[in-house]
Amino acid sequence: MPAVGFVAPSGFLPDPTVLDRAASFFAARNWRVQTAENCWSRHERFAGSDELRVNELQAFCTDRSLDVVIAARGGYGLSRLLDRIDYAAIRKAGRRIVGYSDFTAFNLAYLSQAGGVSFQGPSAGDFGAATPDAFTVEHFFAAMAGDDCEVEFAAGGPACHVKGALWGGNLAMVSALVGTPHMPRVRGGILFLEDVNEPAYKVERMLLQLLHAGVLRRCRALVLGSFDPVVPMPNDNGFSMDSVVAFLRTCIEAPVITGLPFGHVARKLTLPVGARAELAVKESTATLAWRLK
Repeated sequence: MPAVGFVAPSGFLPDPTVLDRAASFFAARNWRVQTAENCWSRHERFAGSDELRVNELQAFCTDRSLDVVIAARGGYGLSRLLDRIDYAAIRKAGRRIVGYSDFTAFNLAYLSQAGGVSFQGPSAGDFGAATPDAFTVEHFFAAMAGDDCEVEFAAGGPACHVKGALWGGNLAMVSALVGTPHMPRVRGGILFLEDVNEPAYKVERMLLQLLHAGVLRRCRALVLGSFDPVVPMPNDNGFSMDSVVAFLRTCIEAPVITGLPFGHVARKLTLPVGARAELAVKESTATLAWRLK
């Protein structure tokens, strides 16, 4: 019987009953479920103290009785823990670790510090929804079951065919790690990004930070997921995410591809951060394939 563990390394859960529903979802599929103590804890805006959260995260990610570890939610808090995590021990344990949003901080630090591959994918909230999205569920289990995966999605952007390390996550978290030891220095990679509740000008500003830091110039492709909802500003005067994408395409030589089904939306892929990948775009259809080993 496979086993899944839920842990909350960032924000507290406003509705802890989502964990009960997520546990029932996995139990119905004959998975054993284990939930970290701090999933029901609250200290200020966090799911327990820093010490509790880092200890629970370390324990779950090195627990060989678990096959998959899933972040209960995002929020904010992992940045406080990055210098206290034993990444080498986590890589040695070899568990499949999944989360998104604030969990991007772990994904990138794990890759940078130990060369470990983890996943950007659904949180407990996605599985605890009244009706979990069928696409999200199907792709999650496919990604957890094997080392190879291939997906297609409707895409915008130029035709291209590139290979490289797949990496990325939440744009705000990626840009926040620039200049730190927790930012992977990926050359020739396929960078994917998403965000939520940001005005278009702030999205562009963060992308320009990555550009000026050299991150975007080292990419072979930039793949954008969902940024909805984009907060409208009174002085936008027509400035939008379309404006951001159009400007970005004048700044870098790498193809900028839109339409990746990923982000703070119900319908999302499960994507390995650090795996070798191949991206092909032709006639508005993108094929993304990767191999973990």
